[in-house]
Amino acid sequence: MTAYIAAAVKAKVTLVEGHRMGGDCLNTGCVPSKALIRAARLLADLRRAGEFGIVSEPPRVDFAAVMDRVRSVIRQVEPHDSVERYTALGVEVIRGHARLTSPWTVAINTDEGPRSLSARAIVLATGAAPVIPDIPGIENVRHVTSDTVWSLDTLPGRLAVLGGGPIGCELAQAFAGLGSRVTLVARSGLLGKEDPDAVARVEQGLAADGVRLLKGSDPLRCEVVDGEQRLIVGGKEGKEGEEAIPFDVLLCATGRKARVEGFGLEELGIPLTKAGTIEVNEFLQTRHPSLYACGDAAGPFQFTHAAAHQAWYAAVNALFSGILGPIGCFKADYRVMPRVTFTRPEVARVGLNETEAKARGIAHEITRYDLADLDRAITDGAAHGFVQVITPPGKDRILGVTIVGEHAGELLAEFTLAMKHGLGLNKILGTLHPYPTWSEAAKYAAGEWKRAHAPRGLLAWLERFHAWRRG
Repeated sequence: MTAYIAAAVKAKVTLVEGHRMGGDCLNTGCVPSKALIRAARLLADLRRAGEFGIVSEPPRVDFAAVMDRVRSVIRQVEPHDSVERYTALGVEVIRGHARLTSPWTVAINTDEGPRSLSARAIVLATGAAPVIPDIPGIENVRHVTSDTVWSLDTLPGRLAVLGGGPIGCELAQAFAGLGSRVTLVARSGLLGKEDPDAVARVEQGLAADGVRLLKGSDPLRCEVVDGEQRLIVGGKEGKEGEEAIPFDVLLCATGRKARVEGFGLEELGIPLTKAGTIEVNEFLQTRHPSLYACGDAAGPFQFTHAAAHQAWYAAVNALFSGILGPIGCFKADYRVMPRVTFTRPEVARVGLNETEAKARGIAHEITRYDLADLDRAITDGAAHGFVQVITPPGKDRILGVTIVGEHAGELLAEFTLAMKHGLGLNKILGTLHPYPTWSEAAKYAAGEWKRAHAPRGLLAWLERFHAWRRG
């Protein structure tokens, strides 16, 4: 994305890619996971057909065909990030591994031989890689990560999932929906950054799809007994109460770490943060002003949209910093950062939630609208979930929104726009929303806030006025 933005303003740009164009999101992350989730959701909908008066044969899963479609989706999206597209934009694309040799130069190993390049500015966007937990015996069992799970062509009969974050929850539910017997093991609770009531809805959804949850359990070791692979887990106390979980495939979803090794950072003395990401300032510069970093490699977020957001700042600052003075430098703005977990129900959030507001001592009010009252949700047979808005006491300013339910990620966009541009709930309430649509949930949530802040004195006076007019 940095290369795209720089090329758009007619800069001379070279993009060095050591693996596959499109990065993790296209090849092993967002795109394939959402394609798999779509298959699982479609299957769940087919199984509910009787509720809508539709009689059909029980659906059957051809997992190899499911994975073929996943790969087909990747191929359809590939042109958006292809060498051909970037070349057409004027970007020189080099396939190889780059290593910094100075703040202005890189050495590149390619199949055609070594190359070296110099530039006024260099942007590091090296991404992140899955963390494989240090569990005794894991090397002796079949284990995959969110990067390698896409090589499966046979549906695991028994899948053990390590990790209760978004990736673990999404993939656990998808595989369970397609027919795997799934056990999800989490050291603490699920989705640790979300409010408890949002997490509770996700847990209900996982359980409804057949996922067995083991919270507060530590993975102790992996073992193979009489040809059967087992994950041994125990409580926080240690070995007391150990349980053996048999599995065919172990999916490790225990986080991702920035790719920072092998790029020459150490030789240039570029420090890392405590989280292991490249340390950058508010302009995304490293300790060397000509070196920038963005995306998962720089943090603090691991979202594709956050990486694209940072890419704009990195590109503009790299090109114009020091030339146009202060107007050529932009501080990366993270004040309005949306996030979505694509479980069923989805959990979408922007800004503060209730837990964070309390932890930070921020005075707030909570407005809540139940999606069970939304006409479109009722017609779709998905009348569950809620919209929760955090505002300062008595003020029409949105501090944060959490949405749980069908299409939560789509519903969040209106609130994200409102927060970005300082629009309050009165503006949302005064905006026409077509009926019957899911988007009306935003209007009704705003209506709940308006009702709670109605001018009581004026309403009492109007009641007396109308009574007087009636005689």
